Amino acid sequence: MNHIALFEPRIHFNTGNIARTCAATNTVLHLIRPFGFEITDKHLKRAGLDYWDKVNIVYHDNLQDFIDSVDGKLYLVSKFAEHVYSDVDYSNTDENHYFLLGREDTGLPEAFMHEHRDECIRIPMNDTHVRALNLSNCACMMVYEALRQQSFAGLELVHTYEHDKLK
Repeated sequence: MNHIALFEPRIHFNTGNIARTCAATNTVLHLIRPFGFEITDKHLKRAGLDYWDKVNIVYHDNLQDFIDSVDGKLYLVSKFAEHVYSDVDYSNTDENHYFLLGREDTGLPEAFMHEHRDECIRIPMNDTHVRALNLSNCACMMVYEALRQQSFAGLELVHTYEHDKLK
């Protein structure tokens, strides 16, 4: 199974987009406190998150709580990495794959990154023009690369219009 973990997310719209991706792909979403927004019905509805109840969400009090819960392969998604995300083999569907993404403003703690240097993966980009890619785009890339290598297991590969079903 695939998992997306957000370390102290700051922007509710990013978290909402990632939650939508998780709902659409049967991916577990891990949210690591503290958040930069409130998770209440009022805030969720205002952000258009009417599918929040369709997402398998696990809440963690801190980074160590999340790390202690990992029962598979952990990948830290960062611009400070030597390995390109698409070079990693995620094809084993019997193994859990956890993609940990940092805060929108500061990323993951630097000391933590150094401790887990071998688990760091990078999305190639031109660093001279853009500081970072959007968090929800990064999460989507990770999930769909893993799913592509897993032959999109559990997902609908063909969908037809109702009109076509009547023929």
